[in-house]
Amino acid sequence: MTKETIIGIDLGTTNSLVASVDAGIPIVLADLDGERLLPSVVSFDKSDLPIKVGRIAKRSAHLNPKFTFSSIKRFMGRRSNEISDEEIQNSSFELELEGSKPVRIVTPLGSRLPEEISSEILKSLLKTSESRLEKKIEKAVITVPAYFNDAQRLATQKAGELAGIQVERIINEPTAAALAYGLDKSHSNAHIAVYDLGGGTFDISILKLNDGVFQVLSTSGNTQLGGDDIDLAISNWVENLIKTKEPTVQFSEESKRKIRESAEEAKIKLSAENSVKILLPFIDGKNSFEIELDRTTLEKIATPIIRRTKEHCIRALKDAELSTGDLDEVILVGGQTRMPLVREFVRDTFDCQEFEETKGNIRVGSDPHKPDGPKLNTGTHPDEAIALGAAIQGAVLSGALDNLILMDVTPLSLGIETFGGLMNVIIPRNTTIPVKAGEMFTNALDYQKSMVIRILQGEREKADDNWELGKLIIEFDPLPKALARVGIQFEIDSNGILHVLARNTKTGEEKQLRISSAVDVDDSEVQKMVEESVEHAFSDWAYRQWIESKSRAEQTLHASVTAIEAYGGRMEQEDHEALLDTIQNVKKILSEENDETKTGNTKELKDALSILDQQTAPLADLMMEAISEEWLKKQGIIE
Repeated sequence: MTKETIIGIDLGTTNSLVASVDAGIPIVLADLDGERLLPSVVSFDKSDLPIKVGRIAKRSAHLNPKFTFSSIKRFMGRRSNEISDEEIQNSSFELELEGSKPVRIVTPLGSRLPEEISSEILKSLLKTSESRLEKKIEKAVITVPAYFNDAQRLATQKAGELAGIQVERIINEPTAAALAYGLDKSHSNAHIAVYDLGGGTFDISILKLNDGVFQVLSTSGNTQLGGDDIDLAISNWVENLIKTKEPTVQFSEESKRKIRESAEEAKIKLSAENSVKILLPFIDGKNSFEIELDRTTLEKIATPIIRRTKEHCIRALKDAELSTGDLDEVILVGGQTRMPLVREFVRDTFDCQEFEETKGNIRVGSDPHKPDGPKLNTGTHPDEAIALGAAIQGAVLSGALDNLILMDVTPLSLGIETFGGLMNVIIPRNTTIPVKAGEMFTNALDYQKSMVIRILQGEREKADDNWELGKLIIEFDPLPKALARVGIQFEIDSNGILHVLARNTKTGEEKQLRISSAVDVDDSEVQKMVEESVEHAFSDWAYRQWIESKSRAEQTLHASVTAIEAYGGRMEQEDHEALLDTIQNVKKILSEENDETKTGNTKELKDALSILDQQTAPLADLMMEAISEEWLKKQGIIE
């Protein structure tokens, strides 16, 4: 029985997205124009014409500025007496405010609650999901900032219901982001900070992760702080500069919108460029202006706004009773975190490991074992992370992730080669078609720039003993081991054609390969492969166990040697010598690998690693003491 699809929705202030889990891989769904981001803009016409949503609504803002609504999320679930004078002044549309009653938005069709307008955005996302998934969708998981109160959460749920969606769960955006980054699988007993700076809201959350369970320890934020404020500040700078050149110029609502849009475009370009020109032809109907904005000036304008997030970061850490040194990772979410200034600010605020810019992406220090601060994690597309996490939560609720059903007909197993020359099976033999399955893989080496995906068919443990059907190469930015994430999906259609898709989850880049020989295999060849797998079962299994143990040993040795170099001088001489002897023993066992079989004494290696784990425990304690001592000195508590 096919599992019911529960989509994930990120109802954002500036942009909204919808995602789904397809055969184990979370993907953001694109509309008919191929766009994944839907501007959170709704435009009402004065007549009874259909309400416009998204890019078409954004374009109509010039002609219909009074009844084109954006940043509606800032008003959801709020009462009239909670709205500040500054919010009223900066709003591009008219608000209906009365005492402690809910805020209403004035439209040509009468006043509406913010959730009623937001429901139009959700309807558009629902339409996209049904078009792409080719089926009726009724249920969704929708995300909200962690600091949203009950009224704001209820308003979000009400917006979903008005859109015809059964809201299965409202989940916190930082939890969704952590799911998208795969932190539920890669950590235990970890402390994570999620710094989420979007278009209209800022959210900082401190989470504790233990065995896949997320606990929000503290949260802080501001519903009136985000990229929109930077756009407004740039707009004000542009307007003041124009008035300096031409004091008599007058700005209409339409011209102000044009300046605001140009300011946003310039800000985005300056994340990759050093200088841009803002062109404003006939901005007041007769005067045209060309203004140059460089990154230095932008950062002067934006710095006071970004600094406003610091107090929330400090408060969240204090409320969680943690210091920056207690954090394992800081993950960046929200489109505004692409800005180099924001990334530098986060690095400094949380004392993150040193990083360097590589095509606008963050790369942490060369030694991933160096305990000098939390890692700055940018492994997933900042705009898409929350929607992807919501889709993962939806798949968990529907049972699609835990109970992926593979039926019975493929003649031989299909998979890819993984680190150490092993075959990782994605579709086992004896499954009926059509069938889809997928898994997520990470980079096996530090800072590798691409992944060669070798597609295999067969029943042997060693990749080279199976048949190679083809290869794909997918590129990604160089990141430390396990931070680059690639989704691999195998699909065999009703015609027996194997379609292999590889997707860089950060950039959305995809590579595809079509293979027609995956199912049409000669019976004698199938029989031969199966017989060989039985004949070599014990040796193949021994090979797998050795390779997996060898890989763990090499990682443990690297971490141990690095730690000894930094803190070995603090150990008792007896413990230090015993640890060095065990390290030499592990190296000796590894060196005795048989050249012909490429295996060694797995039991001896596992026993040696067990001893090594015990002997490195005192060293780990010394490392923690040293880190704590360094932090106390930095805080001025001790000298």
